[in-house]
Amino acid sequence: MNVLITLIILLPIAGAAAIWLPGLRSRPVVAPILAAGGVALAVWFVGRTPEVAPVVTWWQVVPGLPLAFRVDHAGWLFALLAAALWVPATAYANSYSAHHPHKRRRFFTFYTLSLTATMGIALAANFFTLYLFYELLTFVTWPLVIHNETPAAKRAGKLYLIYSLAGAALVLAAMVVTWATAGTLDFAVGGVIGSEISIRSIRLLVVLLVAGFGVKAAVMPLHTWLPTAMAAPTPVSALLHAVAVVNAGCFGLVRTFYSLVGTSALERAALADYLIPVAAVTIILGSVIALRQDHLKRRLAYSTVSQLGYITLGVISGHAGLLLGSLVHFVNHALMKITLFFCAGAIISETGVENISEMDGMGRRMPMVMGAFTLAALGLVGVIPINGFQSKWSLFQGALAAERPEIIVILLISAMLNAFYFFPIIGAAFFRGTGRWQQERVSSGLVWPPLLTAILCVIFGLLPALLYPYLSETVQVLMN
Repeated sequence: MNVLITLIILLPIAGAAAIWLPGLRSRPVVAPILAAGGVALAVWFVGRTPEVAPVVTWWQVVPGLPLAFRVDHAGWLFALLAAALWVPATAYANSYSAHHPHKRRRFFTFYTLSLTATMGIALAANFFTLYLFYELLTFVTWPLVIHNETPAAKRAGKLYLIYSLAGAALVLAAMVVTWATAGTLDFAVGGVIGSEISIRSIRLLVVLLVAGFGVKAAVMPLHTWLPTAMAAPTPVSALLHAVAVVNAGCFGLVRTFYSLVGTSALERAALADYLIPVAAVTIILGSVIALRQDHLKRRLAYSTVSQLGYITLGVISGHAGLLLGSLVHFVNHALMKITLFFCAGAIISETGVENISEMDGMGRRMPMVMGAFTLAALGLVGVIPINGFQSKWSLFQGALAAERPEIIVILLISAMLNAFYFFPIIGAAFFRGTGRWQQERVSSGLVWPPLLTAILCVIFGLLPALLYPYLSETVQVLMN
């Protein structure tokens, strides 16, 4: 266990360092690919350990404040999802950067270091460790946001840093409140906030956690950095939206709500009725703003804001059925959204087309890419048999079990809005612009990653049993 966890955390660092070796300077993607593949294998094997895995302590900063890691249901889920997607994402980034060769070694260095930060967040055994790696993720992804070094990229990087550091300050405040009230920062089944803690302290802690992690989770009105960050290269957009950054925010909420605060304290705080409307506004308003975007990546960005609202809603509800739905969407949204960004990057890289109004006939020019795009888009709408339907169905069932009809209404309105902003893209690509463009060859490295993830969207849609048993167990553990 110790060796595997050490490998998971340190292998990407070694891969990032190897990029600068003389023999690999001309092929900077080799080490990151090997590192990502090695981490994915290590995460898979580390998940085959007993249910109650021991805590692996690296360093005791002060008594009671160790840098420590542990594998549990929720952490393994996030780690495996991120590590598995990192492999095609890195391969895709290699092909994309061949068309945009600006400072490739620097790019892949920070791209690979981001994997270490993500694994640290996923496997953190206490709030202190999670916070350190959460901050590290900000600092190693910031150079990726500003990578193009254009004025727009620099503005995006500045906004990303301001929002992220402000969110981290709130998370730090939540950590101080936890230490002062509970006397420990360790994550535990059922949480560490006891019945002797006042309701006022619990509510303060919950609000700090939602506001702090809500920045990376793009909860409105803390979302502004995310659409602005579309100035970054498309592989970075995929990293931000599907693999690491936004998922780190959502995972931070899951981890601290259920392994730190605990369900009993959440029930005492009784804040769900106030927090659910925040998620609802994020879901609906994100989709409404997406409708108004002509730039493809910005439309996808606001789609991400809306879709993350589903995950946040389930987490903050404190209800087992809705939490299950949010975890199902945590996995499915990552697959669908990374597919969409892969496709958007291929379109932009090969044709120079960035706006939806210029995509007439794109389905005939790039049929495989647009086919993958269509599958993922239909999934986000909730069309059977793609995995997005499973997400919507799980949340629908959770809303019924929680006796919250307003959530069902939100889901239906959101699905309709999703159709409104995706169907025109699909229609223009396949049914307009006849004869304007002829099919042309697209770099295979820009085609097979979205095809792979699109196929996975269909597989998880047709075979939900691949996910549900493990996710149900995860919910049982989190809800104690």
